[in-house]
Amino acid sequence: MSGPRGMKQTRIERDPLGELPVPADALWGVQTERARNNFPISNLRPLPAFVDACIWIKKAAALTHRETGRLDRKLADAIIRAADEVLAGGHREHFVVDPYQAGAGTSHNMNCNEVLANRANELLGGNRGEYKPVHPNDHVNMAQSTNDVIPTAIRLAALAQLSPLVAALDRLSGALLAKGEAFDSIVKSGRTHLQDATPVRLGQEFTAYGHTVERNRDRLTRTADDLRDLGIGGTAVGTGLNAEPEYPPRMVVHLQAMTSLELRDGSDKVQLMQSMGDATAFSGALRTYAVDLAKIASDLRLLASGPRTGLAEIMLPAVQPGSSIMPGKVNPSIPEMVNQVCYQVIGNDVTIAAAAEAGQLELNVMMPVIAHNLLFSMLILSNATQVLAQRCVEGIEADAAQCAHWLERSPALVTALAPTIGYAEAAKLAKEAVAKNVTVRQLVMEKGLLKGKELEEVLDLRAMTELGVPGKRK
Repeated sequence: MSGPRGMKQTRIERDPLGELPVPADALWGVQTERARNNFPISNLRPLPAFVDACIWIKKAAALTHRETGRLDRKLADAIIRAADEVLAGGHREHFVVDPYQAGAGTSHNMNCNEVLANRANELLGGNRGEYKPVHPNDHVNMAQSTNDVIPTAIRLAALAQLSPLVAALDRLSGALLAKGEAFDSIVKSGRTHLQDATPVRLGQEFTAYGHTVERNRDRLTRTADDLRDLGIGGTAVGTGLNAEPEYPPRMVVHLQAMTSLELRDGSDKVQLMQSMGDATAFSGALRTYAVDLAKIASDLRLLASGPRTGLAEIMLPAVQPGSSIMPGKVNPSIPEMVNQVCYQVIGNDVTIAAAAEAGQLELNVMMPVIAHNLLFSMLILSNATQVLAQRCVEGIEADAAQCAHWLERSPALVTALAPTIGYAEAAKLAKEAVAKNVTVRQLVMEKGLLKGKELEEVLDLRAMTELGVPGKRK
C-alpha cells in the first residue's frame, strides 16, 4: 500500500505494459485503471443496461463452463456469485470506463472481467489485485473475446430495454386515443401549410396521433427482432477459435433463462461480428419514432398557443410557472422537453450510422459509441414518452368554443361549395369573405347562392369531416 497523505491508498498491479498503482479499494484492476487514465473524456459511466448485459454474458459463460467441466466448479461458482451481486445492484460504482474509450470496448470488457475476478477471489478468501485463484482473462473471459461480448451485449441491452419502451408507447397511444374519443364531437378548422383548411374533428387529430404512436411501436418491435440473433461464441473474428462447439447454444439457453428474452444462436457469427446493421436499423426505427413524436409535441404546443393571441384550441395541464419575469405565464413545458429529447435521439442516430459504417473487415471498433448512443436513445425516449402521457396528454382539455370560433371564420369552408358553384367562383367567395371580414355562411346567404335545406346540407360542418360530397349525401 502506498499514497501521499490525504490521498487514497493504492496497490501495485502489473500487466504486459508494466506496473501501475490502482486504488486499494477498487474492484477494478490495472487494465481498467489504464483506461481511466487514458480516457478522461465525458465523466460519464457505462449505462446500467450495458453493465447488466455484459455481466449476464459473464455469468452465462461461467454456467456453461461449469457444465462442460472446462472451468473448475469452485471458480465458476465464485464468478456466478459475484455476477449475481452486480445484477442485484451491487458494486456498480466500480464500472468506471468512459463510454468514449478504446475501440471495440476492450476496456469495458476488462472492467467487467476484473471486477468479477476480484470479487470472486474475495468470496474465496483472497485479496483484491492478486487474481488468484480466479483470473480475469483466463477464467472470467474464458472462450470469449471483446469482439463477440460487446456486440452481444448491445443486443441484449437493447432487447432488455424494449419492454419498458413499448409499454411507454402503449400508454401514450392509449392516452391519445382516449382524447380522440373524448373530443370526437368538436369540429374545428383544419390547417395545412399553417393556413386555414377544411374542417376536421379535434378527435380525429388526436386519434391520428394515437395511431401514429401505435405504428411506431409495431415498427420498433419488428426491427428489434433481428437483435435476437446472437454472435456469442464467435470469439476474435467470428470463427469461434477457443470456444467449444456446445458453447454457443448453451450460452443462448442460459441467457434466455436469466433475461426472459427470446434469443437465437446466430447462424453466421462472422457476419454478426462484421456488421452493426441490426443495431443501425433499430436505431433508425428509434429515430423515426423520435421524428413522429417531435411532430406531435410541436402540434400540441401550437394547438395550445395563446391563451389570447394563439390558437388556444386545447389547454395543457399547468406543470410549472413559465416565466421568471411575466407573472401568470404558463408554458408547454412537457412538450418542450419531448422536442429536445427527440432532437437528441436524431443526433444519436447520426452518430450510430457513422460509427456502424466505420467498421473494417472482421470487426467494428466503434462499438462503444454505438452502444452508448443506442441505449441512451432508448432510455430517454422511454422516459419522455411516459412523462408526455402522464403529465400532459392525459390531462389535456379542449376549448370547444374556441374551435367553433376559428372554424366559422375559415374561408376554407368554400371548398364545400366548389362541387355546386365551381372552383373559380368558390375562390372568389373566399377572397371576398376575407376582404369583408364576414363568414362564408354570411356571404352565401347575402348573395342568395343557397337557401334553406340545401344551405344547411352543403355547409354542414360535421358532415364536412366525413367522406362524401356536400349536399349529395344520402
